[in-house]
This record gives sequence, C-alpha cells and structure tokens, in this order.
Amino acid sequence: KKIDITKDGSGNVGTLNAIRTTKSKLIGVSVLIIDAIKGALSVFIPLILFPETFIFPALALLFAVFAHCFNPWLGLKGGRGLAVTAGGGLVIFPYLVLVWALLWVIFYLMKRNHHIANITATIFTLLLLFNTVDIAMKYSAIKPENSSSLIAIVAAMLIIIFIKHIEPLKELIEKHKSNRVLKND
Repeated sequence: KKIDITKDGSGNVGTLNAIRTTKSKLIGVSVLIIDAIKGALSVFIPLILFPETFIFPALALLFAVFAHCFNPWLGLKGGRGLAVTAGGGLVIFPYLVLVWALLWVIFYLMKRNHHIANITATIFTLLLLFNTVDIAMKYSAIKPENSSSLIAIVAAMLIIIFIKHIEPLKELIEKHKSNRVLKND
C-alpha cells in the first residue's frame, strides 16, 4: 500500500506523522535524522563562507526552520520544525538545545504527551533564554555579536515551532473538554 504522509495522519512531513502513518519507527527515525541533517547543513554552509560569524549561520537556520514548517512546494505545509532546529541548533547553540531537551523530558514524564512536552519545553526555553542569556552566549559554539541577536534568532525559531503546535494544542483542549463533559454526565 502506498502511503503519502502529506495526506495521511496530521499531514505533517515530520517524524511523528511518519511513524504514525507508516507504523515504522525506522522510517520515523530516518525522517528525524534527515531533518536534523538538513538543519545542520543549513548552518555549516554559511560557516564555511563566513567563519566566526554568528548571524549568517543563525539566519540560515531560521530560514531552514521556516521553510521546513511552511514549505512552498507543499502548499506552505510542512513539519513542526523540531528536528531541523535541533540539528542546526546543536551546531551553533548546543546549550539551548540541551535545555529544551531536558525540559521536554521533564514535561513528557509529567504528562505523557509529546505535544504538551513540545509546547511547554518551547515556551520555557524561551523564558529561560531571557534569564540565562549570558550562559547561552558563553556556551554558543559560534559567539553571537550581542545578546540581542541570539535572543531574536532563537525567539523567532521558537515562535515558529509554537505556531506549528497551535493545532495540536487546540485538539488537546477539545479532547480535554469532551472528557470533562463525559465525566460530568
């Protein structure tokens, strides 16, 4: 049977929908790795051309995340941007990716829901960035020119990720409401 993940499941072209629609963890992990490599490559190319400059690789990653999430060849549909962000983020600001991953694990263990973990880890990482920007700058592989450029780039990426999670968030809220209605009946 031929499967088109853009038409099946959530319609996203990311890891989770690949696993759900194909029922294959191997395919899902392959999508995860390819997306992470896409993020890393988007950073490496400007690094070769502009070594020691933060803004060009950071902007390239931001555009890669945006294009992945709002792919023009897929009618502005795409994935949710997590693997692409992680792949490129590990190259230029590993501290923030590790903070996000740690928060994700904590929230996943608390709620056992990957969408809740994605959303809350994203929001908390952004909030923590504002309070730990000096640490984030210190542990960036490529030193940002200033804290404003780091905050702006990371905030833009996290906002894109959050936007791509609005629909799953709405679905979670509706599911929660209908469960409460059923319990009250």
